[in-house]
Amino acid sequence: MKRLFNLPAPALLALLYLSWITIGAGLLLLPIASDQSISWSDAFFTATSAVTVTGLVVVDTGTAFSTFGQGVIMLLIQLGGMGLMTFAVIVLSSLGMQIGLTQRQFLREEMGLSSLGGLIDIVWVVFKVVFICELAGVILLATVFVPELGWHEGLWQSAFHSISAFNNAGFSLFTDSLMNYVDNPIVIFTISIQFIIAGLGFAVMSDILIYGRWQKFSLHTRLMLAGTIVLLALSCLGYAVLEWNNPATLAGLNTVSEKINAIWFEAVTPRTAGFNTMNTAAMNDSTTLMTMVLMVIGGGSTSTAGGIKVTTAVVLLLATIAFFRNSGKMRAFGYSIGLQQGLKVMALLSISLFVILTGLFLIIATHDIDFLIAAFEVTSAFGTVGLSQGATGELNDFGRAIISLIMFLGRLGPLTLGFFLASKTAPRIKYPEGSVFLG
Repeated sequence: MKRLFNLPAPALLALLYLSWITIGAGLLLLPIASDQSISWSDAFFTATSAVTVTGLVVVDTGTAFSTFGQGVIMLLIQLGGMGLMTFAVIVLSSLGMQIGLTQRQFLREEMGLSSLGGLIDIVWVVFKVVFICELAGVILLATVFVPELGWHEGLWQSAFHSISAFNNAGFSLFTDSLMNYVDNPIVIFTISIQFIIAGLGFAVMSDILIYGRWQKFSLHTRLMLAGTIVLLALSCLGYAVLEWNNPATLAGLNTVSEKINAIWFEAVTPRTAGFNTMNTAAMNDSTTLMTMVLMVIGGGSTSTAGGIKVTTAVVLLLATIAFFRNSGKMRAFGYSIGLQQGLKVMALLSISLFVILTGLFLIIATHDIDFLIAAFEVTSAFGTVGLSQGATGELNDFGRAIISLIMFLGRLGPLTLGFFLASKTAPRIKYPEGSVFLG
């Protein structure tokens, strides 16, 4: 046991997530958990999707699992979204126990922060924000689901969808996700605002709640907010232009308000939420490609969202601008960004592309699935999004294992994978700088 806790933080976190996936799969295999025969492959894939807050499913969550099974999935979503170490710190702190340096290092790794300072404060901000947002979501959704489904079922649906939404999981108890509620602004905007807030990241939430003014925000918060606003505006415009005349998506809706609701929701859901209000499989190829790009970008660092993160995409853009200006420095909002950050972005992007392309190759080589549909599935798994164009149900056991691994790596983060590949020995020899022709 002592040797186990001497493992590096990323390795221990990977083992913690894997242990919860295994426990969750075991619980879902219990007779009390399902209303039909659930195979080991079904249970393991579902547990992986829940802990990694992805939302890809191989069986219908609302009909295949009993209330107990749905409760297990909901708990796994909450654990995976907030983070296992976050829960541990909240419990230990509540009991008045000291949080040691080792625990803080694990927590920093899980939350994707760069320093140990203020970690415990951020954890409590996370807990308060999660509690308030999820409770508010339950209350608002209950105004729709309770009159429609009754008190018991309505409150259960409200709680499940609120937790799934805030944790960017995308699990729904409705067979067609939220397509039947595209005309209901309460459902559409309650769920979308929940996963947008959570997708900003807990560090951003902490800045907003503590300082409340743009001038006092950190560079990370400024880049995250600015990048999010630009991405949301561009994606809304993109979905409107590309799908407005598609009879299988926007053109098939009855009113302009329904189209606006659908445009908004489909533009924000690739931030790794996974819910959908229109037929994702019927989107034009151009829209599918745009969605894949948005899924790779994902949400914010220290958030429930996946992807390479918005700030990574922004820094990559700043690095490109700095190169063409021949300035050698990345600048934004009166700050400069160091070379080390640029190298980190390049490493993150390279590892991400490697995982996605390797997964795509393996799926294409072992399945008779259209290339774009397979690429969409792999990208969705890596970004822990949960959107699908129908490929999930066609996966064999090997394909499920590949997608499960990609979801797992996507939740841990590409840099965690890089940690296992990186050398820990400092170089003892310095080499002369050489010239390489590029481009």
